Amino acid sequence: MATNFPAVSPVMKPIQHYLKTAQEHDGRDPIVAYWCRLYALQTGLKIPQQSPDDRKLLLAIMDWLEKTKTQMADNESITHEVAAQAYLENYALKLFLYADKQDRAANFGKNVVKAFYTAGMIYDVCLIFGELTEEVTQNRKYAKWKASYIHNCLKNGETPVAGPLPMEDDTDELANELTKLGPATGPAPGPSPGPAAPQPGPSHVGFQPTPPPAVPSGSNNSIEIDHSDPFSKLKAPTPPSEPEKSPGGFVPYTGGSSLDTLKVVNPSGMQLLPEQVVKAQKYCRWAESALNYDDVGTSITNLQKALRLLQTGKDE
Repeated sequence: MATNFPAVSPVMKPIQHYLKTAQEHDGRDPIVAYWCRLYALQTGLKIPQQSPDDRKLLLAIMDWLEKTKTQMADNESITHEVAAQAYLENYALKLFLYADKQDRAANFGKNVVKAFYTAGMIYDVCLIFGELTEEVTQNRKYAKWKASYIHNCLKNGETPVAGPLPMEDDTDELANELTKLGPATGPAPGPSPGPAAPQPGPSHVGFQPTPPPAVPSGSNNSIEIDHSDPFSKLKAPTPPSEPEKSPGGFVPYTGGSSLDTLKVVNPSGMQLLPEQVVKAQKYCRWAESALNYDDVGTSITNLQKALRLLQTGKDE
């Protein structure tokens, strides 16, 4: 389903990395490729001062999306936003957990950098479906920061500090450099590994390190890739088939031709809708986030809402 696209001009550089991520997934996961290109299209349409060549690129993406949606009309992860959101969040979560596990074990390398980086890109794409949950927002920021931090340490011959690190908010220089995606010979300076000791935390996502800085994000086909981008030569890893167990026993959504693949039946025998399952998961995440801020009352309230929804199907 891959195709050739016109070259990406400097004006369209903000969408370049999403197009590259899409191209990397054309053969391995067309669902991820579809949503990455849709996000790139939506972002590109908002960019001012478009040239005729830029509009040609956007029209080519639009044409590809229409054809792909027709060809995959029986796949709920393409046609149904709830299923698509669950699929993409799960895919990014697998990458994030893989990279975090390797990072905590001090197994640093290009695959870990790319896994963190790609997870951050796909979390960006999830913005198509609306505001991100607190957990996803934290994972998104942390993944981007960790990708930059490990990359810069390896580039400079330094040994990264494993696991979560205390991070300073004063990172304007880092944000600006990542926005410009400077040459590989002078990569954006990452936070110093320094003598700071790793901060212990749970072995699953949802941990709350000191909030990381907000880092802006950005085929062999005809799309031009800026090889000064330090990530451009790294191939996105395939998410492990058996990721670390997610909080709350979340069962990954693997796609399919019908929402029947998302069937969940509670102990009383009542079948829950996919929307109800997703909402209950969000309540549980909000409860966990509240506990990170010692807000026990809010945590209890959200857990009660999740329990009521799972038991009765009612969201009050």
